[in-house]
Parts: sequence; structure tokens; C-alpha cells
Amino acid sequence: MEDLRLHLHLRRRMRLVIGGAWILFWILMMVTAVQDFLRHDDGPLWRPLLWEGSSAVTATVLLLVQRRFTRRHDHLVIRPRAWFARQAPWLLLYWAAFVPLAFGIRHAVYGLAGDVYPHASWPRVFVYENVKMTIFFAIFVVCTFGVLSWQVLQGERLRAERMATQLRTAQLHALTQRMQPHFLFNALNTVAAVMHEDVERADALLVRLSELLRASLATGTQQVPLADELRLLRGYAELMAERFADRVTIAWRVASGLDDLPVPAMSLQPLLENVFRHTVERHTAPVHVTISARRDGARLLLVVEDDAGNLGGPPAPGGTGSALANLRARLAALHGENATLTLTALAPAGVRAELALPCAEAACAS
Repeated sequence: MEDLRLHLHLRRRMRLVIGGAWILFWILMMVTAVQDFLRHDDGPLWRPLLWEGSSAVTATVLLLVQRRFTRRHDHLVIRPRAWFARQAPWLLLYWAAFVPLAFGIRHAVYGLAGDVYPHASWPRVFVYENVKMTIFFAIFVVCTFGVLSWQVLQGERLRAERMATQLRTAQLHALTQRMQPHFLFNALNTVAAVMHEDVERADALLVRLSELLRASLATGTQQVPLADELRLLRGYAELMAERFADRVTIAWRVASGLDDLPVPAMSLQPLLENVFRHTVERHTAPVHVTISARRDGARLLLVVEDDAGNLGGPPAPGGTGSALANLRARLAALHGENATLTLTALAPAGVRAELALPCAEAACAS
């Protein structure tokens, strides 16, 4: 259905292009004929208009007949020899029909005006007009070939763009689906860590986890409003804080007016997860975490930083680094080089993870 709609759209565009060029061509021919008539003859202007008008009408009729019967060969435009071979026999129609039709119109109009249309002998007329028709036919066929080739190229380009978009959407969906199990496994590990010590606490954690899963599964798009992303992140932070109640504090610094800005779904959760996994789990002293969101010109900056992490430290047991790799892949697919994820070591200790996203000028300026 989509390919048919695309084909019809390009076909309409082709007709408009050819029709506009055709009309412009005959307007120029009539203007030239009138100017030439005024320089060399003295008489009513309807005569040069009749001459070129009869040629225009006859040529248009022959052109429409040719297109009517050769349109079924348009698919051969990718094989130029075969396509031109289907057009060449129609030159015989122009040779045989143009002079009788065009000159018949002129004689009829002159006769109605009580005059006689003068011209050379019929053999000379046929030779002269058919030479002109051969040139005209060649120009028309070449132009038609060019327009049809352009149509094919446009169709291929649009199909390629659509396939690229579908592929990118599939890749993003796959990456998102890979991140959600990662998030689930870490949350279940948190529940497992406390279930033998405090059943009621574990039960509360499972309730919180079910709420988070419901929220994450409800996200059916690759980008969500920042408010929704922060709501999911707060739920995850509360879930993890239950496990490390005496070892982590989280400060939220979110500028106003950012709630509706789009961000990649589940883009902040892996950054906060890394803080818990690589920093909080390894330190007995309290870790202070700051989560912030603000504008910076035409960018939206989302930051998760702590005061105890170490970029050069050994990886956490079982860690693969896939969460950040997936996030970077999603950013590249969504925004190319316009979105970045950077990790910066802080002094004397700590790690700053900054996600820089492009946002619309209107939204950033509001």
C-alpha cells in the first residue's frame, strides 16, 4: 500500500512537471511566431497564433496517444535500450499524421475566414515538417526518459529512507528491550539481598518493583517526556535506597519548564544504576548523589554525579559495560553526533555522567 501511494504521488509530480514544461514551450513558440510575423508581415495576429496553435494542438494529441500506449513500458526505463526501442516506432505516426491534422486545421480556419491558407507544395511541406517533427520527437522522448529516470531515482531514494528508518526503529527497540531486563535483574538482586533479613521490607520492594515494571512496560515509544523519565528514575532510586538506606543520599536539582522535553526512554536509569553498582556497593561511608537537569543553550543537560566513584577502578563483579554501550548506541541512532554521553572524574573523588541532548529551539527558549 505504501509503495502504491508513493508511486501515485511521483506519477502526479511527473505529470505536473511535463505539463508545465509543455505549456511553457508552446507559449514561447507562439510569442516567437508573433514577433517574427510582425517583423516580416502585415496582417491580423490570429494567423501566427493559428499556425503555432494548430501545431500545439496536433502535437499534444499525438503526444497523448503515444503516452497512452507506451506508459506500460515505463518500467523499462532502467534498461534504456529497451525503453527507447519501444518509443522509436511512434515517430512514424508523427510523420504520417502531423501534416494532415495541423494543416487541415489551418485550411479549415482560413476557409471559415473567407481566405486561403498559402503554403509550399505538399512534398516540400511533408519533408520540412517531418524534419521538424523528428527533432521535436527526439527532444520529447529524451525529456520523458529524463523525467521517468528521475521518478525511479526518487522512488528508490524514498524507499531506502523508509527502510533505513524501519531498521533504526528496530535497532532502537532491540536496544531498549536489552536494557529493560538489565534493569529488572538488578532490581531483583536488590530484593534478594534483603528478603531473608526483613520480609516486610522485601514485600514493599516487590510492590515498588511491580510499579516500576508497569511504568517501564507502558513506555511504547523511543522517547518520552522528561517528567515521565524522572518519575521512573525516582521510583528506581527509592527501590535502591531501601537496600542502601544508610549509605546513600540523593539530591534532585531539576530546573523548571523542562517536563515536556523529549528524552530517550530509560536513559537516566542506567547512569544511576552504575552509581549504585560501582560506587555505593563498594563503600561503607555514605555516598552523596546529585541528579540534575537544566538547559544549556540549544541542549538539555542531564547529569548524574556522585562524590565517591572512581573511573579508573576495577569493574564491578559480573559487569559487562553493556548498559552504557547500549545507551550510546541509542543516542547515535536517535540523534547522531548531536547527542553525547560523557563520564568525567571529579576531584578529589567522584564521577560525573552527563547526557547532552538536542532540544527544539522553541522548547529551549521557552
